[in-house]
Amino acid sequence: MRFSSPLVPGTLLLREKRFLAHVRLDDGRTVIAHTNNTGGMRGCSTPGSRVWLSPANNPKRKLKWTWELIEVGDSPASPTPVLAGINTLLPNKLAHEALLAGVIPDLTGYDRVRTEVKYGSERSRIDLLLERGESENTERCWVEVKNVTLVGPNGRGAFPDAVTERGRKHLRELAEQVTLGDRAVLLWIVQRSDIQSVEPADSIDPKYGKELRRGAALGVEIIAMQADVTTEGIELVRELPVRL
Repeated sequence: MRFSSPLVPGTLLLREKRFLAHVRLDDGRTVIAHTNNTGGMRGCSTPGSRVWLSPANNPKRKLKWTWELIEVGDSPASPTPVLAGINTLLPNKLAHEALLAGVIPDLTGYDRVRTEVKYGSERSRIDLLLERGESENTERCWVEVKNVTLVGPNGRGAFPDAVTERGRKHLRELAEQVTLGDRAVLLWIVQRSDIQSVEPADSIDPKYGKELRRGAALGVEIIAMQADVTTEGIELVRELPVRL
């Protein structure tokens, strides 16, 4: 995934009301950027951090900038600064692109990829539905995509970074698809290079960890893919260990 326009660097002044970021650009202007990330963004919203924004392509959009990247690290857990991708609209695109390119080993061999398909008794929309075969013989794999940027000691990434009832609902629906005879996958997209493995963030949302382990016991698969994040683009490059 390449950014359609060159990113513009600046310094984060304040993250406000989850969806707004006040940034001082390198040319001296202070702007307000939109952020698609509704999570806690722990470790990824420190004032004074270097950030990169993309200009909005839609001239009618109220906010003319979108927050894409932040430089993180310089701590005992991450002594070397790295870039982290915080735009949570991108993981679905990254996963779709990687599936079509055959980059995710456990998710190859499917004929079709559909997005935003309604499913489950709670009537959510799945991020990606993989299918092969026709009619009654169709094999389905339901894939829910989540963005990971939280990291703890020893490079252990974790999800979620805030309490998420919505995330728990998605896990229940994935488990339901398994009981119906389909395949279901939780795909963690890791948008920073200093993470070595991924696990549930039990200290933040213990109910999520419990639901995740329940789903795994029923057959929900959990895959973590790490991205190479640069100011030019983001690409999934390797699978990481998952710790439950």
